[in-house]
Amino acid sequence: METRPTIYLYTDGAASGNPGPGGYGVVLVCGTLRKELSGGFARTTNNRMELLAVIKGLEAIRWENAEVQVYSDSTYVVKAVTEGWLESWERSGWKKKKNPDLWQQFLPLYRRHRVSFHWIKGHAGHPENERCDALAVAAYGMPDLPPDPGYDNEQTLL
Repeated sequence: METRPTIYLYTDGAASGNPGPGGYGVVLVCGTLRKELSGGFARTTNNRMELLAVIKGLEAIRWENAEVQVYSDSTYVVKAVTEGWLESWERSGWKKKKNPDLWQQFLPLYRRHRVSFHWIKGHAGHPENERCDALAVAAYGMPDLPPDPGYDNEQTLL
């Protein structure tokens, strides 16, 4: 069996206002290869963008059962996975949980790989986290951003 290298996935989300325009930034590093991704929405939240960054990074992985080391400055995302909140939310049928659309999108991607989550302090000089933040901020500064349908739908349900 071929041994593939570990993928390092760095992520960040940002919003100008909460809610407000928001963006995500992703840096994937695998051996000598590097890929950057970003995108934004006209009205969303920081937590949605933090989670969407992880989703977009996991979606970019081309093979199954990859070893992925995720680095995020989002305690919301990291603790949801590492402290078992996510399983509890899933068992409860997502009742009264924020961002169920994104968590439901995340789960099959997460379960497709061997993923470890690591919290890193944001805005503390970590080069990849700083790059992800710059990508996220640039993304929400773009003109004519689309709506975030999950955020818009969630608001109409409240």
